[in-house]
Amino acid sequence: MSVRELVVLGTASQVPTRHRNHNGYLLRWDGEGFLFDPGEGTQRQMLRAGVAAHDINRICVTHFHGDHSLGLAGVIQRINLDKVPHPVSAHYPRSGQRFFDRLRYATAYRETVALLEAPVDTDGPLVRASGYTLEARRLSHPVEAYGYRIVEPDGRRMLPDRLAAHGIKGPDVGRLQREGSLNGVALEDVSEVRRGQRFAFVMDTRLCDGVYALAEGCDMLVIESTFLDEDESLAVEFGHLTAGQAARVAREAGVRHLVLTHFSQRYTDPEEFERQARAAGYEAELTVARDLQRVPLPKRRA
Repeated sequence: MSVRELVVLGTASQVPTRHRNHNGYLLRWDGEGFLFDPGEGTQRQMLRAGVAAHDINRICVTHFHGDHSLGLAGVIQRINLDKVPHPVSAHYPRSGQRFFDRLRYATAYRETVALLEAPVDTDGPLVRASGYTLEARRLSHPVEAYGYRIVEPDGRRMLPDRLAAHGIKGPDVGRLQREGSLNGVALEDVSEVRRGQRFAFVMDTRLCDGVYALAEGCDMLVIESTFLDEDESLAVEFGHLTAGQAARVAREAGVRHLVLTHFSQRYTDPEEFERQARAAGYEAELTVARDLQRVPLPKRRA
């Protein structure tokens, strides 16, 4: 059975707190796992959340600030210690290659797994796999940063009433799907487009074109909301978003499920992030992320 869910490993910005670990997010996408921004303590959070090193197929780092990358050393060594049976790809800004090298070889260990380095230095597709395309977009932060987006190809949904009207049933349905037409009946005559799912991960950034491009039409958007709206000047200064800004992006982009995360330690009431997001006009499903939370992707659009 395919599973598509977000496992939240940590939600703090800059420094961990008593209740929030540094960043870390695992997206389960059918048979693959995408580990985003493993901050310090990610390896332990994985244990607490029931996430194994074997679950990781790709590591995606948005930028090389410590709360988004200091956990790389431990995660990479755990992947090798557990002898993960498949290659693991690592995506990160090419300008931070020296930081990746230091974290990858922070201490001595035995390398047993192929870790494929795939640095990012431009907008656009990074990987075209059979079930998805992984894309990147440049963000606006004091250091080079990229957001990531996963797009499933559109498929087709067969319509039983139209199939019956054309007398197509049994093995002929599969043949029509494979060949595109059967006895003068085109696939488009008996089916409709089934829109592929879309997921985006947007961390430390000001508002910019990349934020909107990543969010456009997403079923789930995981986005930083480091500050509340009254501290917007700080958000601009340090290259971050407020809860209201993130919600307005989601509203304008038609996001179906908004996940707010990466909260400053200065705030003690997480419900205020939801209140400000709703005040900004976002009316769809909304989650203010908690450590160790599991958030399923929305069901496919009807």
